[in-house]
Amino acid sequence: MGISVPVAPFAGDQDMPKAADVVVVGGGIVGVMTALELAEAGLSVALCEKGVIAGEQSSRNWGWVRQMGRAEAELPLAAHSLDLWRNLDARIQGATGFRQTGITYAAFTERDARHWQAWHEIGKRHGVETALLSAEQVRQAAPGISGKVRMALWSPHDGCAEPWLAVPAMANAARKAGAHILTSCAVRSLDIEAGRVAGVITEHGRIHAQKVVIAGGAWSRTLLGNHDIDFPQLRVVGTVARVMGAKGLPEHPFGTEDFSFRPRLDGGHTLALRNANIAEILPDNFRLFRQYLPRLRENWREFHLRFGPSFFKAMAVPRHWESDTSTIFEAVRTLEPKPSRLFLKRALRNAGRSFPAFNTIETTHAWAGVIDVTPDAVPVIDRIPGLAGAYLASGCSGHGFGLGPGIARLTADLVLDRPPVADPSPFRWDRFNA
Repeated sequence: MGISVPVAPFAGDQDMPKAADVVVVGGGIVGVMTALELAEAGLSVALCEKGVIAGEQSSRNWGWVRQMGRAEAELPLAAHSLDLWRNLDARIQGATGFRQTGITYAAFTERDARHWQAWHEIGKRHGVETALLSAEQVRQAAPGISGKVRMALWSPHDGCAEPWLAVPAMANAARKAGAHILTSCAVRSLDIEAGRVAGVITEHGRIHAQKVVIAGGAWSRTLLGNHDIDFPQLRVVGTVARVMGAKGLPEHPFGTEDFSFRPRLDGGHTLALRNANIAEILPDNFRLFRQYLPRLRENWREFHLRFGPSFFKAMAVPRHWESDTSTIFEAVRTLEPKPSRLFLKRALRNAGRSFPAFNTIETTHAWAGVIDVTPDAVPVIDRIPGLAGAYLASGCSGHGFGLGPGIARLTADLVLDRPPVADPSPFRWDRFNA
C-alpha cells in the first residue's frame, strides 16, 4: 500500500525576478489562485514555494467542493467560490476534475439528524438549496446503504474535484498569465523597511515588492513569528485513503457522522474517518491554549491529542533567525505526517457497516495532511496589522480546497483595493482580539 499521495508534476521557473509588484508566499491552492487573480489583473507576481506546488494539504484533502455544512460566516464566500469552480476548467484551460455531483450527509443518530435539520434552516437563510430526505428517500437514493439511517440532507449544487490535478493546473494558468512560479524557493523572512514590507528574502536572494501575500498554510504562523507577529494558528493531522473495488455506491460525495467518501475519476474512492483529527501537542498548544479552549470544549470529540517526539523537535526550532542562515523552511520542504492506521481501520469498519460494498475493497494508498486551524475554524483574509503592504490568507481549517478560489478572489480584492466579492468582516484578523 502506498503511503503518500501523488501530485501532478509541475516544474518551477528557473529564473527568479529581482522585483515584482506582489510576492505570494505559498504554493497551495490559495497562493496559486491568488497569483492567478493578481496576474490576470495586470500585476507582476512572483510566487515562492519552498517545496513543490500543492505538496502539502492542497493535494491531500478530500476533494469536496461544498457550501453545505460550512460555518455560517463562510457561506457568502463559499457560494462565490462554487461559482468560480464551475467555470474554472475553461478559465485555466486545464483539468481540475471538478464536477457538480451533489453531496449527501446522512444521519444515523438523533443528534446528527438535529444538526442537519438545523443547518437546512441556516442554508435557506443564505439561499443554499438543500433538501431534507426521509429514511426511505435515502435508501432509494443510495440502494446499497444498510443500517438504521434516520434522514439525510442533500445539496444538489455542490460537488468535488481532484486535488492532485487541480492546483498544478492552476499554477500553469498563473504562469501563462505572467506570474513567476518558483519552487524549491523558501522565503526565509519578510524584507521590512520603515514599518512596511519591501519584499521578501528567499534562500536564493531578495525579491523587492511593495506588497506581500502570505498564504503559507501550516507554515504561516512560523514565518510571521520571526517578525514578532503572533498569528493564532495550530496544526492538526487528518488521514485519508484511496480504495478500489467498491461497487453500487452513490456517485457523489457522501458523509455520515463517522465516515465520508467520494468517487474519484480513477474509478476508486477517497475514504476518511469524519470528525477525527490528531492534534499533536506542541509548544504552541500551550502558548495559544486560552484562545482555543472554547473550541476544544465544543468539539472535543474531533481531536485526538498525542504527545511524542514532535514536541521536542518543535522546541528545538528557533522562533527567530537571521535571513542569511538556513531555516526550518529549507530543512522541511514538505510535511509528511504518517497516516493513522487506527483511523483507517475505523473508517473502513464504519463505512462497511453502512455500505457492505466497502467490506471487499482494496486500500491502495493512504496518506496524511497537516491542516492549519484558527481558534474559530474560519480563515483569516486580511491586511496584517501593523505591517503596511502585508496580507494574510491562511488558517483555512480544512476548508481551503473548496473555498480556495473564493479566498483568492477576496485576497486579490484587498491587494487591489477593489470592492470585495464578499463581506470581508468574518475573516478579519482583529476578531481574535474581541
